[in-house]
Amino acid sequence: MMGEIVRHPNELYPLMKLLVIAKRAEKETPSQPHLRFCYLLLRKISRSFSLVIQQLPLQLRDAVCVFYLVLRALDTVEDDTSIATQVKVPILIAFHRHIYDHEWHFSCGINACKDLMDQFHHVSSAFLGLGKNYQEVIEDITMRMGEGMAKFVNKEIETIDDYEEYCHYVAGLAGLGLSKLFHASGKEDLAPDSLPNAVGLFLQKTNIIRDYLEDINEVPKCRMYWPHQIWSKYVYKLEDLKLEENSAKAVQCLNDMVTNALSHVEDCLVCLSTLRDPAIFRSCAIPQVMAIGTLAMCYNNIKVFRGVVKMRRGLTAKVFDQTRTMADVYDAFSHVSCILKSKVENNDPNATNTLKRIEAIMRTCSDSGTLYKRNKPNYIPTLAVFFFVIVAILLPYLSAKRT
Repeated sequence: MMGEIVRHPNELYPLMKLLVIAKRAEKETPSQPHLRFCYLLLRKISRSFSLVIQQLPLQLRDAVCVFYLVLRALDTVEDDTSIATQVKVPILIAFHRHIYDHEWHFSCGINACKDLMDQFHHVSSAFLGLGKNYQEVIEDITMRMGEGMAKFVNKEIETIDDYEEYCHYVAGLAGLGLSKLFHASGKEDLAPDSLPNAVGLFLQKTNIIRDYLEDINEVPKCRMYWPHQIWSKYVYKLEDLKLEENSAKAVQCLNDMVTNALSHVEDCLVCLSTLRDPAIFRSCAIPQVMAIGTLAMCYNNIKVFRGVVKMRRGLTAKVFDQTRTMADVYDAFSHVSCILKSKVENNDPNATNTLKRIEAIMRTCSDSGTLYKRNKPNYIPTLAVFFFVIVAILLPYLSAKRT
């Protein structure tokens, strides 16, 4: 981390601010045992989503936290390749009923997700403490998602249509559910289904692209989410993309996948532009800005097939700090689109299509009329950066000396 700060000193200030926000969120953890478990576990499963959710108004915050954990538990069952199909499918289909059962639990998953499944009664109890309007949304989305996941347990993702359908079930419905929770809170209008669906698809496709190596190396059985219609143009088997001798073809296939994901960006921007409540807006906008940033890092990058590609913590902190208005979002998407455009090589088989998608995004951002009206954040003076670095280095040492 210190190496990152030295190389990117302008990220130190937002990183320090984010650490303060995280500490404050920890102090504001609810005292009720079931909700407390939910928030603590959410922090372990996804610190970034935890911080985003903590920004929401109180009652809505609890509903979104529980909604996230319910869907994460459902996803844990789906992802565990060691569970036999005849066991997994009934659980997925009945999951919307299990959330009403104080005693239900099912041991699967690893690390924090295993804790979630082993102690699911805390989530059920927190769910039953929510308002009826929130419960109905969570139950409906969980039922539809479970049925969709069950459909794909033994179904390969062959075509791009299959890919769209699968991503709708596992993420588009989550976007739709959030839209309905926002509406149930009385703070937002109900968006047309196609818009929150696009928001979910964009996030899911970004994750599927980034997590290729983790999914393909899953034991006892690999997980394959890239559609056959795309990867079969480049290799005989999906796992062949990670082989050294297929590096050139792997990158071409990767760029094809990124281009497909970019098709959702314009709908995502429309969806974000309809949100009125500042806290709700930030909770949706920050993940979208991180997604386009992650896609730009993955594009034309062989490292996707060699390890983990993700945004630096300092850069994530900058996104969190600087994503406050729709103008910020347009600016971020325009900036990242320029980076993406610079990485497109003429000899890539998808170059023309990729450039069309990127230019459409840039045009949407430009047409907003906000790109040249923003006040850019001031840089942090070098002396202040130096001071914060010294404090960051010495603080653990001084704390140890006191004890």
